[in-house]
Amino acid sequence: MSKRITQITDVTQNQLCTGCGVCAYLEPDRFQMGDALELGRRPFVRERTVDETGKALNACPGASLMHDFDVEDPAINKELVDGWGPVLDVWEGYSTDGEIRNGGSSGGAATTLALFGLEQKGYAGILHIAAREDHAYLNETVMSKSRAEATARTGSRYAPASPCDGLDMIVQEEAPSAFIGKPCDVAAVQKARKSDPELDSKIGITIAFFCAGAPSLKGNLELLKKMGVKDPEKLKSLRYRGNGWPGMWTATYLDETGQEKSAQMTYAESWGFLQKYRQWRCYICPDHTGEFADISVGDPWYRPIEEGEPGKSLIVARTEKGRQYILEAAEAGYILLENHDASLFPRSQPNLLGTRGSVWARLLMLRLFGAAIPKYTGFKMAKFWWSYLGLNEKRSSITGTVRRIFRKRLNRRIKVERWTPPM
Repeated sequence: MSKRITQITDVTQNQLCTGCGVCAYLEPDRFQMGDALELGRRPFVRERTVDETGKALNACPGASLMHDFDVEDPAINKELVDGWGPVLDVWEGYSTDGEIRNGGSSGGAATTLALFGLEQKGYAGILHIAAREDHAYLNETVMSKSRAEATARTGSRYAPASPCDGLDMIVQEEAPSAFIGKPCDVAAVQKARKSDPELDSKIGITIAFFCAGAPSLKGNLELLKKMGVKDPEKLKSLRYRGNGWPGMWTATYLDETGQEKSAQMTYAESWGFLQKYRQWRCYICPDHTGEFADISVGDPWYRPIEEGEPGKSLIVARTEKGRQYILEAAEAGYILLENHDASLFPRSQPNLLGTRGSVWARLLMLRLFGAAIPKYTGFKMAKFWWSYLGLNEKRSSITGTVRRIFRKRLNRRIKVERWTPPM
């Protein structure tokens, strides 16, 4: 029998935390986000604190996720809904701004769609993640209020991030804002706004980017060390992708003599290294494509990419609001939509249905060995275990989970220690 989750500390100590930061927004007098070296961003209980109210736990995507959309809605694609959540429309497209298109992880869709809201719909800002100015290997939550700010902060950040801890910046504005985050971040926003009318009124549009998991700070530091960056405090900038499609992992730093140097590796090589450091909750995540967002974006990997090819994005409308927003942005010339084809979605992410099925088996094993698990409602997972996975894949999902239960101590509570960068 799995452990019960009754408070946020149960979520963190049982390694179910996604690091989104929504608890710090909803209960700021109790929780403050910080870095845990081998885990990611985590909520820490303040020294002089108040009792937990339950608001944070109710919005926590690490504890539970529930789909409550109308499955009978005729606008929803019935062929995709079981495996991909609500899908109304799918396009391949890209930003018409060449700088954004080149600098983004693929076609710059997330940034340019958010800018459309900022410049044409009266939005106050864009809440998202950017590299910290004082420690380039860390992330921080920012509110971009201009094209220049948003463009400078475009591109993926494969490091711990908690954008929901900055939701107060959205609430403080008079006009609505756009929110960009990982699927779990957007899920947290959607849960929080149901019990927070003020937040609900200030969310203009939610945009999620496809996510294969969040690597830890330790993984990032180990990669820097591997690439010759001995002192991460000498790092001037760190890009994971972009400036090409998919672009290069690039670290710019000062060596022992003070000379500026650069280290590079391909996106595939860097992700191949970092993915081994993903937090546990990512291994049991049923949503890698932003099923709770108005709009989700990712890479159209349905075909080989030619060297030097300009970036393109897969753009998925998940709500009617999201669909109309995309069409308006295209009409206004912000984004170019082409290849309007729903089949692009599963063809671009061919492994995710197998991943969805594997999650079902992992949850069963975790429950059997007494580990804590999230509560998922409205996700079809078992059908993909039975129909999509081969015998070897089934065996691997079971034996791999059992090994991880003991190696990662998943059936025990762990101590979460805070890490701070050198001053």
